[in-house]
Amino acid sequence: MNRGANGSGVNGSGANGSGTAADTDRAGAAGESASLAVEGLVAGYGEVIALDDVTVAAGAGGITAVLGANGAGKTTLLRAVSGMIKTRRGRILLADHDVAGRSPEQIVRAGIAHVPEGQGVIPELTVEENLRIGMMSWRRGPRADRVAALEEEYARFKPLADRRRKLASTLSGGERQMLVIARALLARPRVLLLDEPSLGLAPRVMAQVMDTVVRLSREHGLTIVLVEQNARSALAIADHGFVLNLGRVVASADAATLAADVALRHHYLGF
Repeated sequence: MNRGANGSGVNGSGANGSGTAADTDRAGAAGESASLAVEGLVAGYGEVIALDDVTVAAGAGGITAVLGANGAGKTTLLRAVSGMIKTRRGRILLADHDVAGRSPEQIVRAGIAHVPEGQGVIPELTVEENLRIGMMSWRRGPRADRVAALEEEYARFKPLADRRRKLASTLSGGERQMLVIARALLARPRVLLLDEPSLGLAPRVMAQVMDTVVRLSREHGLTIVLVEQNARSALAIADHGFVLNLGRVVASADAATLAADVALRHHYLGF
């Protein structure tokens, strides 16, 4: 189900910040397109350079796949964009505003939400308590707005509605993945970073997660950056793709072209 060229414009939600510089980036965000561009990014851990002059771009309202073998730098790229690790050089442009060097909280308020690898729920909290964490960046406002936002996610992920009072530790792997995606969406992002959302899931559940990703892009206009070890599945739903190897971009093309490149698949994508 390859979607071809870059998706249409985003119908993004407004920011819910706390008056920081990041809030300026989101002024008038409703109805605007949001694209993400990483330019000349250098980042790493200690003395190790994990990203070396990486330049990638995600078109507004589309799905961009970031592919490569283990250790290629995919997860590091998302961590750098979301502020989880400090960048050493380069720019991270959200709709032409540079957010490089800002804190994770400021980047969330600017409009970028990150779903890390590993279904990072807090097992000691209920489903609803986990979801409310996603609204921590909101300004204070009517309680009805928060209730409505929660109900919107329960409607999107119906299994969560039936378990809203249950501890997150009781959820299946697929339900945990729904929970972390729903929690990220409650931050009202314009760009959603997804790190290995199908990891450890049964094929049927993985297909459901990928279908959700497509709907978020097509129906809600989210700009999505998808890191996936399963390159075949990622390219089946993506518009465009980048391939990383040892911290550098080695290929960039529309998803259909990458999927059809036999040499690229053999050397970097594993299928």
